[in-house]
Amino acid sequence: MQKLNEAELILLDGIQNLMQNRVFDVLMPIITFFGDAGWLWIAIGVFLLCFRKHRRAGLTMLIGLLCSLLIGNLLLKLTVARERPCWINEAVTLLIENPQDYSFPSGHTLASFIGATVLGLYNRRWGYVAFPVASLIAFSRLYLYVHHPTDVLTSVLLGIAIGYGVTYAIKKLLKEKDHETDSQPNL
Repeated sequence: MQKLNEAELILLDGIQNLMQNRVFDVLMPIITFFGDAGWLWIAIGVFLLCFRKHRRAGLTMLIGLLCSLLIGNLLLKLTVARERPCWINEAVTLLIENPQDYSFPSGHTLASFIGATVLGLYNRRWGYVAFPVASLIAFSRLYLYVHHPTDVLTSVLLGIAIGYGVTYAIKKLLKEKDHETDSQPNL
């Protein structure tokens, strides 16, 4: 694990050395803010619930985000208990408040890719917007030096898997429910 941490810190330092500039120093905290507590994705899910046509997508997104909380924050973060890169290399000046919870997985990235996956599966055009937003949020966590690259990469993959799993489960569950309703005789 020590060798992995060293390699990842070299990569994060490279991002700092090659990409750090005044514009990104202002933009990246703003971009990461949209991933705070998954609020952007929660707001989209609640918004979709307001429209009958998109209610299923909103419900799926909110259930996916609940899975993110349970799996990411309550299970993996506490089980793995990985130190953040900014805790290891305290010489880096943080542009945001120093996070107090563990590094793995990246909750911002996990929630963002669950949200993007669900949106993309329900409407391809929504995915064309959601995936770049999710990717920017994920990159912001690296730029801000608060996650290791493997935290972010694993969160991307896990987020996509959870997004697919929840979408499949909800579609199957609601399809079976619709089928049961259709087979009931009208009285």
